[in-house]
Amino acid sequence: MFVKGKLFIIFVNIFNTITMRNTIITLALLLISVTAFAQNKRDVKLNKETNLIEATYYHENGKVSQEGTFNLKGKLHGEWTSYNEKGEIISIGSYINGAKTGKWKFLNGDVLKEVAYTNNAIESVVEAKNTSGVVLRN
Repeated sequence: MFVKGKLFIIFVNIFNTITMRNTIITLALLLISVTAFAQNKRDVKLNKETNLIEATYYHENGKVSQEGTFNLKGKLHGEWTSYNEKGEIISIGSYINGAKTGKWKFLNGDVLKEVAYTNNAIESVVEAKNTSGVVLRN
């Protein structure tokens, strides 16, 4: 009888540990989900003239993070521009049905990279350092 009582106490302790761990994991996932959702502020609308969905995403500070368009199948389509948290352009490029295409420009500090894509594959990369002090603006 004593052994059965000890086994029962061990079982209850294990059950409580598992339940507590699951509760902590559930709360952590809930917190992550709420945080992630809060960071995905966006404006989305259908442009009836182009038949494309125009989307604008925002940083937590309220400045635009990305803007561009999707086709009606939900694939990236058209020009996309990305901005840093200061509102400065960091990349500009185009998609056709979800695939990167054409020349993309990436600005990192004073380094400008121009990457040419064909069917989502890199064709060439050209890198230049900005010594003129000219900044890309929207």
